[in-house]
Amino acid sequence: MDVAAIGEVLIDFTETGKDGAGYPILAAHPGGAPCNYLAALAKAGKRVGFIGKTGDDRFGALLRETLQGAGIDVRGLISGREAFTTLAFVTLDGRGERAFSFARKPGADTMLRFEEIDLSLIDEARVLHFGTLSLTDEPSRGAVMRAVEYARERGKLISFDPNYRPMLWPSRAAAAEAVDWGLRRAGVAKLSEEEAALVTDAGPEACARLLTEEYGVSLAMVTLGAEGCLLRTRTARVRSRPPAVAPVDTTGAGDIFGGSAMARLLELGGEPERLTVRELQEIADFACAAAALSTRRPGGMPSVPERAETERFLTSHLTRSGPTGYNP
Repeated sequence: MDVAAIGEVLIDFTETGKDGAGYPILAAHPGGAPCNYLAALAKAGKRVGFIGKTGDDRFGALLRETLQGAGIDVRGLISGREAFTTLAFVTLDGRGERAFSFARKPGADTMLRFEEIDLSLIDEARVLHFGTLSLTDEPSRGAVMRAVEYARERGKLISFDPNYRPMLWPSRAAAAEAVDWGLRRAGVAKLSEEEAALVTDAGPEACARLLTEEYGVSLAMVTLGAEGCLLRTRTARVRSRPPAVAPVDTTGAGDIFGGSAMARLLELGGEPERLTVRELQEIADFACAAAALSTRRPGGMPSVPERAETERFLTSHLTRSGPTGYNP
């Protein structure tokens, strides 16, 4: 197995319009940042597995079927009756940007216990990926932390995406503490501009700090929305700007960026510290193209483009405009 991810799987209810009174009309889509990430890896031809928990209900059963259909190993997905499958409600502004509300007090994803984790998935994987939504509440917080330490002890590459959702935290300081914990254990870290600001107020270039001995990250990636991304290792720095698209829904775009970037990293040997500038640029351009394409469709997992579609999109842009990235 190439990558295992641990964390939340849930149903995204995404706005598709408004009724006469102004209330949102919602469509249900499978979601959860770790699963969007894995779906992108699977579309890129990688072997992946998920560790998490749903409720013993119809939504949980649908999610299991969807993950299997997406090529994700579900040996590590369990269900329980102590809480209902977690629900997220996503409303959109005129540019397709999201606002979140959650039905999660508690949600089944927060009820995962370490004793329920199938450790064989971590043993088999080259990479373990996680985020901070699973660190907001016990028992999942302790379970995920123990799983990450288990993976590190066995020499696995740790991938981390904070996926910061302010309404799920008691305070910004509590979220910043969890993000800091994850970054100090990650070999690969993907942050948005807002998440980078949780570490420092230096903006996107704050990712340089993550590469120091203080944190020890080997590959730091900051996504910049329509402006693309910034990727850095200790020896290389690149930017990539995707061609403009008309976004319908940006849900999952950052996760799809992260999964696509990891897919290319693994194909290039899986050792971030050995990446050349050219290879780093390839990762940035491919991930940007996949994320941009995903915003043309609603939902997270359902919006992941086929690999061939991403490659055609990228090649077409390169042919018309030259390289998408540059190395200042």
